[in-house]
Amino acid sequence: MNLTDYYIQKKIEDGDIGAFEQLFSKYYDPLCRHANSIVRDMDMAEDLVQEFFYQFWKNRESFSPKLSLNAYLYHSIRNNALHYLEHLTVRKNYAAHVLNEFHEMLAGPVSTDIELHDLSNLINATLDTMPQRCARIFRMNRFEGMKYHEIAAALAVSVKTVEADMGKALQMLRAALKEYTGNETPVSK
Repeated sequence: MNLTDYYIQKKIEDGDIGAFEQLFSKYYDPLCRHANSIVRDMDMAEDLVQEFFYQFWKNRESFSPKLSLNAYLYHSIRNNALHYLEHLTVRKNYAAHVLNEFHEMLAGPVSTDIELHDLSNLINATLDTMPQRCARIFRMNRFEGMKYHEIAAALAVSVKTVEADMGKALQMLRAALKEYTGNETPVSK
């Protein structure tokens, strides 16, 4: 690690906002370009870099990279971008899973990418209308693969609360998907 990086790192660890701003100014644009080269979406790349810097500042006291500061920043952004892409894949796979799960009940076959896209949009729109915790619990379980007890621990709620919110989320999704399933009334819990 060169002396400049070491000096900046120590200043940031000590809470020097000026050193942090200097680091942010120096690396923000290059890190955004790096993230964009991976995710191919500049808005998302900027979000990833901003979130990284937020977490970096928040956890500055425990920061002790084994690499140079420059290498640490680029490596972290690369990992965050790859994690984001993995999350997108999980969401897409879940949309396909939902489609397959309801396929037997469908009034007509849903086989085109457009219909899959419409179904995915309907699911996301329904999640956006749910109470925040309810939608978050559903996403953590179905999109991130977390178990109920893991969600309960992460959100500091009981497993029963997680179960209840999952039930609400599934009921709301069944109601929203009734046009695809052919059911006229929402499936009750």
